[in-house]
Order: sequence, then C-alpha cells, then structure tokens
Amino acid sequence: MAKILIVEDELDLAEPIQESLERQHHVVEIVDNGPEALQCLKVYKYDLVILDWMLPGLSGKEIAAQYRSTGGITPIIMLTARSSIEDKEAGFDAGADDYLTKPFHLTELHARVRALLRRPHSMAAKVLEIGGLSLDPIARKVTRNGEEIHLLPKEFSLLEFLMRHPNQVFSAESLIDRVWESDTLALPDTIRTHIKTLRKKIDAAGKPSIIVTVHGIGYKLEAR
Repeated sequence: MAKILIVEDELDLAEPIQESLERQHHVVEIVDNGPEALQCLKVYKYDLVILDWMLPGLSGKEIAAQYRSTGGITPIIMLTARSSIEDKEAGFDAGADDYLTKPFHLTELHARVRALLRRPHSMAAKVLEIGGLSLDPIARKVTRNGEEIHLLPKEFSLLEFLMRHPNQVFSAESLIDRVWESDTLALPDTIRTHIKTLRKKIDAAGKPSIIVTVHGIGYKLEAR
C-alpha cells in the first residue's frame, strides 16, 4: 500500500486513475491546481506523485522544480500531452522520475507506479562522494573539496550515473541508453563531447582524470 497524490485538473482523467489505484489498495488523493499541490507536498508525506504538466496557477514542471529544491525525494510521474525530446528533457531536469504522454492506458501507468514504488528512497537521497568529488542528487550540486562545480543538466546526469557505478565500464551506446531518453538522437560523439567537458570541470589540476577511457570499450569513473 502506498499514499499517492494525483495532481490533475481534468477530473474525467483523475478519477479513473484514482479508482484504479484504490482497487490496488493504495490511498489516493486528488488535487486540481498547482498552488494547492505544492502546499500538500510541503505539509504531507506521499510515496508517489502523479503530476500533470498543465495546471491552473502553477505548472507541473514548476511544482517539481520547487519541490526538489527543498529536498523532496518522493518519486514523480509527469503526465503531459507534450511529446518532444526537449519537453521530456525539461520535465526530467525539473525533477520528474518518469514521463507518461497522454493518452495512455491505465495498465502502463500501473506498471510505472509499481516500478517507482520499488525504488528505494535512500538511493535517490544519498550524497555520492568519490576522491574529493561530492554530488548531491537532491540539491543538484557538485563540489570538489568544498568548491562548487557548475554543470549543465546532462553533464550532471552523466556524472551521477558514473558515480553510482564506480569502476564499471560502459560503452557510449550504453551511456546513451541509461542517461538519455529512449527516443533521443544522441550519438557516441555526444558522449565523447560530454566526457571531455566533464573532465575539464571536475578533474583536479595536475592529476589523472577520474573518468578513464577504456580503449575500444568505453568509459568508467575510477574510484581510487
């Protein structure tokens, strides 16, 4: 059983979702506007949020971003009719964990709900530290020996993935599959460019790069 907040102003969509989740023994609440949703997230604890993008008063993207900025770790599924790669990236960068494009089948929503409820919150909340480098996935902040390093959203996501899997080698194609959206147009050259930029930003002067190229295979973040 989980406590789930649905933020959706179209009741003909919100109510069937609520009824279907309640049949699976979840406790489900509905809010139909942005400001009220943000207030609920500040006051109450939820196990999952199903969040529409277009809402009165405050967009789902703004809600997710503000909630994450205050340290909120509850998983978020973003619902939207927007389907472009740019819109999906904006949703993920704002703090969404998953993205479902309208119209969708309730069976697919249920599968995504189950997947996110299985995810341990501790994994999302843990600050990652390797070799003087620290990454806070909630605050979206990277520091080296206390000094902040400013990364672009995809640079941050790539570094976070590598830090969660130290000493493991990933091909460029594998990194695209893990870090980019499934319908992305990114190529191996995209990975090489991001790796090159990351090295310039995160490596300590005069020391070997923490991101190692394994020739003919891919890349790994070396935990020395």
